[in-house]
Amino acid sequence: MTKLDTAKKKGIYLLPNLFTTGALFSGYYAIISAIAEKYEMACLSIFIAALLDALDGRVARLTNTQSEFGEQYDSLSDLVSFGIAPSILMFNWSLIYLGEIHPVLGKIGWLAAFIYAVSAALRLARFNTQIGTVDKAYFQGLPSPAAAAVLASFVWVCLDLDLIGKDLRFVALPLTIIVGLLLVSRLRYYSFKTINFKENVSFIWVLMLVLVFVLLTIKMQWVLFITFTAYAISGIVMTVHNVRKKRQSKRGKKSKDKDDQDITTSD
Repeated sequence: MTKLDTAKKKGIYLLPNLFTTGALFSGYYAIISAIAEKYEMACLSIFIAALLDALDGRVARLTNTQSEFGEQYDSLSDLVSFGIAPSILMFNWSLIYLGEIHPVLGKIGWLAAFIYAVSAALRLARFNTQIGTVDKAYFQGLPSPAAAAVLASFVWVCLDLDLIGKDLRFVALPLTIIVGLLLVSRLRYYSFKTINFKENVSFIWVLMLVLVFVLLTIKMQWVLFITFTAYAISGIVMTVHNVRKKRQSKRGKKSKDKDDQDITTSD
């Protein structure tokens, strides 16, 4: 029996792939909304896709319905929702206006959007090849949903402030490129996968969770922008801290070896 016959006989699990399809639909709708210049709806659709994407894997684990098909389908959905959709959103909202200044800048604008899109594709491909071989507590590079959330929340906040993408094209350009490069970087980001939600927690965490929900209802776009921007910066801070810690450890070791050598020489 061939692998194809086996796949046909086995079929696919409906529940987790239904969530993945919902995420894919939201990402596709975000693209349509961005093209139609309904930017607020495009931003909201990207966040809905991120929510559904976070749920499909957990549903699969809870119902014991994980499959290789689901993993590949999830990656394809992520590419549309967190790779293509944010890049088109940034291009249509702001980067397209670079062409009004000079044709070369116009090309740089769509190239910046493409850099983000291809970085998301490379990030997802690298993630798929590293499943089961890397530390689950950390991601290597900024996760694609978080990267998409940074760009979408930035646009959403600007819309809330009545700022026009045309006026912010020179801000949107480096932001799109930097977030794209963070996707394929080797910076470490905490994955939150090691948190045990079954353990008892302090009452203060419940109050903080309530506070987050209250803030989301008041100024959702601002809370999302601050949260995901802080998360994007956290990888840089964590990496710098680890590098400094390693250097201090090496210096301490060298200093200790030198002291031991001096003692041996004096003896």
